[in-house]
Amino acid sequence: MSLSIDIRKHFPSFDLEVQFDAGDEVFGLLGASGCGKSLTMRCVAGIEKPDEGRIVVNGEVFYDSAAKINLKPQQRKTALLFQNYMLFPNLTVEQNVGAGIPKSVSKTERQAMIDAELKRFDVAAFAKRYPAQLSGGQQQRVALARMLAARPGILMLDEPFSALDAHLKSVLEQNLASLFDAYKGTILYVSHDIDEAVRFCDRIAVVERGHVMELDTSRELIDSPRSMAGLKLSGCKNSVEVEKLSDTHVYCPQWGVKLRVPVPVPDDVRGIGVRAFNLSRAEGPGCNVYRMRVDRTSDSRFERMCLLSFMDRRADAEPLVEATDQEMHFLHQRVFWRVSMREPDVVLPEVGDELLIRIPTEQIYVVTR
Repeated sequence: MSLSIDIRKHFPSFDLEVQFDAGDEVFGLLGASGCGKSLTMRCVAGIEKPDEGRIVVNGEVFYDSAAKINLKPQQRKTALLFQNYMLFPNLTVEQNVGAGIPKSVSKTERQAMIDAELKRFDVAAFAKRYPAQLSGGQQQRVALARMLAARPGILMLDEPFSALDAHLKSVLEQNLASLFDAYKGTILYVSHDIDEAVRFCDRIAVVERGHVMELDTSRELIDSPRSMAGLKLSGCKNSVEVEKLSDTHVYCPQWGVKLRVPVPVPDDVRGIGVRAFNLSRAEGPGCNVYRMRVDRTSDSRFERMCLLSFMDRRADAEPLVEATDQEMHFLHQRVFWRVSMREPDVVLPEVGDELLIRIPTEQIYVVTR
């Protein structure tokens, strides 16, 4: 089972240019809203038509602009799960599950396939009910059962948990795990949530403005991001563009300071990143130690997030924005620092505090894209 895709499509806001290959794995498309993740999936399903390129699933050509091949959606044998599950309201649960099974399948075999999936997803008791009589979680299980019953050549899921609260999401993730265990083939998974993608995906493609910026295992994306998009999507709160000063140092215009980095600075360096929980208090001057002021704090259940500004910005740096009517500019000039509330005797920073903060050199990511 495999997917090979190499397509291009022009849109007013950006050009979709996507190329990758996937095997028997859960392959994630991770990116912000409107970056082209769902468009890519819709092109595979045949809902959108690329301008040019090629899509091959399990050796069957779905689309080839050069050969003038463009199979209709119903010919592609794909299963696409949308955010709202798209159940047929006029069909019972049993009928919904059987909706994708080919008509060539005998009545006896068809019923056996339906019963197997109803049992797998624990919805056999609702077989005669209609979607409107089910909870959101039950509807999702029916949608997953329908996907497997159709025996598709590829599974595709488009942000299936985006509208769920945290508790229901954690429960329904187990249903999805059952689906993935039962299906042997390529699964395309679209998400903008890094934690969700890491839990489910073997490999992840980071998508930005219609392009794959990097493609790696989920663990490598967390531990060694290689692009600005990858930094941001991996949850790195502090990701900023920089300029090369030397083989060891970069200058950050937004922060107004220079930093030492752990690797030789490439000539085409684009940015650096450091995770908010890696910052720490310093007892005195040192490498990458800065005088900072706490400008804002916000608390969650177990931590305090602080926004810090550099007090010794370079003389030629842009003036520090204080007014919150320039909120994004205000945020970009500051560093996020995550302080745990679980440590005993911790002294929590307060707004107005002036502190020495270390940005650990060995924890800085350097990216060129």
